[in-house]
Amino acid sequence: MRGTVSSCNLLKINHILLTEGHPAQGMGNFFFKSGSWFLGFVDEFTSLCAYNIRVLKILFERKTGTSRAGLSILFKQVLFTGVDALPLTAMVSLAIGGIAIIQSLTFLPRFGAESFIGKLLVTVIIRELGPILTGFIVIGRSGTAITTEIGNMVVSHEIEALEAMGVDPIRYIVIPRIFGVTFSLVSLNIYFTIFALIGGFLVSKLVLVTSFTVYFQQVLESMVLSDVVISLSKGFIFGVLISLLCTFQGFSVKLSSTEVPQMTTKAVVYAIAAVFLADGIITFIYYI
Repeated sequence: MRGTVSSCNLLKINHILLTEGHPAQGMGNFFFKSGSWFLGFVDEFTSLCAYNIRVLKILFERKTGTSRAGLSILFKQVLFTGVDALPLTAMVSLAIGGIAIIQSLTFLPRFGAESFIGKLLVTVIIRELGPILTGFIVIGRSGTAITTEIGNMVVSHEIEALEAMGVDPIRYIVIPRIFGVTFSLVSLNIYFTIFALIGGFLVSKLVLVTSFTVYFQQVLESMVLSDVVISLSKGFIFGVLISLLCTFQGFSVKLSSTEVPQMTTKAVVYAIAAVFLADGIITFIYYI
């Protein structure tokens, strides 16, 4: 009887270990998954670095074989990324400008700091929200489209066809998109700032009956050259990062079309993280 009971208990213990897992086995799986993730991250990071070096090398090479085709792609990219995004950018910037003024008028008068409204607008909109939100708009519209387009080209062997014809895919596909996205993002950043200030003026006009001259004079007095330089620098750096990451993820598609949405999601996540990281570094350097 004892032998029978002990055998049943052993069977139960084995069943528990197989279904629920032993703590040591769980720790082993944890380290295995952590190591696999780390190795995958290192591999992807080194591939990204090699890709960026190759892009820089081709960027500074003098070659005019595909200049006309590249120029056509550049104009189409500017049209899609910049011009087509103007209505959305105007709507978002007007709302952000109005919200910033409403919050300022609600919070600052409690401390007798109404005179800092212009400085707050310059700091919040021109330095921070303008470049970041413009970057998000570009990521959502153009970044996803670029990754999807290149990924589908890889799956349909169009990249191989270009290489067979002696056309460098980096020069023909990537370089025009880097220039187009970067130029469009810097331009949209300026456009966003103007409309955000207009949105703030419209709200302040309704609440404070502020004249156009007084409002923009206060904003201009609060603005210095470094504010404009930081805003434009962020727009330029964000454009380069977004275009590099999105094109890289597009080329990371290997075999199946099911990889395209996965790489598109990774491109969005990595681009957003890169924008926040770059913004933090630039802001930190400025205030050192």
